[in-house]
Amino acid sequence: MAGRTPPAVLGAGEVDEALVSLDGWEVRDGKLHCEFVFASFVEAFGFMAKAALVAERANHHPEWFNVYRTVRVDLTTHESGGITERDTALARAMNELAG
Repeated sequence: MAGRTPPAVLGAGEVDEALVSLDGWEVRDGKLHCEFVFASFVEAFGFMAKAALVAERANHHPEWFNVYRTVRVDLTTHESGGITERDTALARAMNELAG
């Protein structure tokens, strides 16, 4: 985004603190990572559709991969070069959507 300062990268302590409230998430290869498993492909795809709307509104898009009923998600803020509050906010929203 031209003219906009990228969000600040969180320090290791801040990421660890955020992970306390992000059930199922961990740091893997410098990114927030989670694997969601649903009852069916339709449920997994429904989750992805809802999460896509949240991500689009936030203009913050996940790296994700879906096979059958599993959705693997990696979050990082590329323009900042690491994990930011944008990532923790999207992870929190995804957890809520996955219910």
